[in-house]
Amino acid sequence: MGLPLSFEFFPPKTPEGADKLRAVRQQLYALQPEFCSVTYGAGGSTQQGTFDTVKAILTEGVDAASHFSCIGATKTSVRDQLAQLKTMGVRRLVALRGDLPSGYGIGGEFQYASDLVAFIRAETGRDFHIEVAAYPEVHPQARSPEADLKAYAAKVRAGADSAITQYFYSADAYARFVDEARALGADVPVVPGIMPITSSTQLMRFSDACGAEIPRWIRLRLQAYGDDTASIKAFGLDVVSSLVERLVALGAPALHFYTMNQSAATLELVRRLRA
Repeated sequence: MGLPLSFEFFPPKTPEGADKLRAVRQQLYALQPEFCSVTYGAGGSTQQGTFDTVKAILTEGVDAASHFSCIGATKTSVRDQLAQLKTMGVRRLVALRGDLPSGYGIGGEFQYASDLVAFIRAETGRDFHIEVAAYPEVHPQARSPEADLKAYAAKVRAGADSAITQYFYSADAYARFVDEARALGADVPVVPGIMPITSSTQLMRFSDACGAEIPRWIRLRLQAYGDDTASIKAFGLDVVSSLVERLVALGAPALHFYTMNQSAATLELVRRLRA
């Protein structure tokens, strides 16, 4: 399995977290990722931490993609941040609408991620490889599946180079999304986002928040394991391994792992794929 790999991290909040993440990155670099991405908190609340982590990855000799959200932002602030990232040597961006911190009004000069993509292209030409988000199971705030597909196609038309999906556990949802996007003329590579299953409660919490579907059979099996962490991890590896094998068979162009700043599950999943 020689597909390109990439890994997502979030900016650590403490010096201890930064040390731990540095060790995790070194372990995952053994898999020779194409790039590593770093998330960006609601309304840019982790911007400094994001940029610091991006800088550390670049210093370690690996390509880094900064998440870049536009909600609540102005053209001037985005222009300044793009210049900062360019100076740092960043060549990849994950362009998102993003979430506002609670208690804020909408504000800002960008309404949609497609507005941000168009602005980045107009300002910087081809200086950045732009990734956008894709939702095989439909964005939780979309008015309808059709509206969601149109919003995705608008991001591609605005200049996106490729897309990374929200995580999912249904290969059929991914295959259908790719086919429907292509039918709309949005034919950039769609890279599946892979979420290892290592904790039942964490997975349920994330999935409820982001609208990712956990199939009933997976949910029930996880509940049946209760606090048996070893069984949850073993089951999770089997489920996600078979999902990834199916995605590779469907022609996935690459794989993007949501690491949650951990290395063990991702290392094992890739080991199984390459065996």
